[in-house]
Amino acid sequence: MVRTMFKLSKTIVPTACLLLCIGASPQAVKLDHWSHAQLMERAQHLRQLAAHGKGVASETLEKYPGHFTMLAFRERTGGAEEHQNFADIFYILDGHATELTGGEIVGQKMSAPGEMSGTSVNGGSAQELNTGDIVHIPAGVPHQMLVPEGGTITYFVVKVQETR
Repeated sequence: MVRTMFKLSKTIVPTACLLLCIGASPQAVKLDHWSHAQLMERAQHLRQLAAHGKGVASETLEKYPGHFTMLAFRERTGGAEEHQNFADIFYILDGHATELTGGEIVGQKMSAPGEMSGTSVNGGSAQELNTGDIVHIPAGVPHQMLVPEGGTITYFVVKVQETR
């Protein structure tokens, strides 16, 4: 037993030191898994928040080095936005909308450091988004999600830190 413990400590201690030296942390090697059903169940809460608010609700699911994940629900069109330091990757879980990208933000103002917002996108390209679609919006690109009257959209978001 003592010999086995000694052998294990000879393996575990150097491995732990190596992981610390290369910058790995428990969070960096953490595995998260969400099924479609789990995300849709969580989205029910967001749907209720949106109904009692401005028609939009989101929550941060987890933060990691260099990126974080969110869940979002919309029952109405959102304003325009542009993130200077983060790319957006959307995976559409349910519903449909039109994503406008590019162009210019109308009524642009800084809403937070590195974050611009406005009323709409002028001159952008339109892309239809449907259940199962994935869209990548690079940092620095204006975008706006248009939800049709009576429609909804639920989507998983990965916000990736990106330097331009």
